[in-house]
Amino acid sequence: MSRRPFFRLIACLALCLGVAMANGSVTYPEIPTWYASLTKPSWTPPQWVFPLVWSVLYVMMGVSLWLLWERAADTARRRTAITLFFLQLALNSAWSPVFFGLHLARVALVIIVLLAAAIGATILTAWRTQRMAAWLLLPYLIWVVYATTLNAGIIALNVS
Repeated sequence: MSRRPFFRLIACLALCLGVAMANGSVTYPEIPTWYASLTKPSWTPPQWVFPLVWSVLYVMMGVSLWLLWERAADTARRRTAITLFFLQLALNSAWSPVFFGLHLARVALVIIVLLAAAIGATILTAWRTQRMAAWLLLPYLIWVVYATTLNAGIIALNVS
């Protein structure tokens, strides 16, 4: 691998892992306090699952972005896929501060539904441009849809 693709890969991974770290800095302090006080749906996984799954997903997202940037032909569809990728990343960045930081589960639900739609749109657009980039985002979409059910379940179980 020449230098340019390597540095682009590092930049894509750093961007996605940077979002992960920022989200984690808002999330982790709330786990033993506010989040622990919530009634959670029966399908909530053990707490250790979340950082493990999210770490893998953020790496896959970084590789997906790199594939779109480095391996896809420079077309309008590629530019749209990258734009949609950044839209979903912005929504991803918004969810943790809203849910964990501000404790606004209902607003977070709107964000995560929009996030799932943006990931789906990214996958559909990337599919015709760089299939592996699209495939790498599929587990992320599945996890976000699952997380959406958790968010909705928390709202339903903690009505005040």
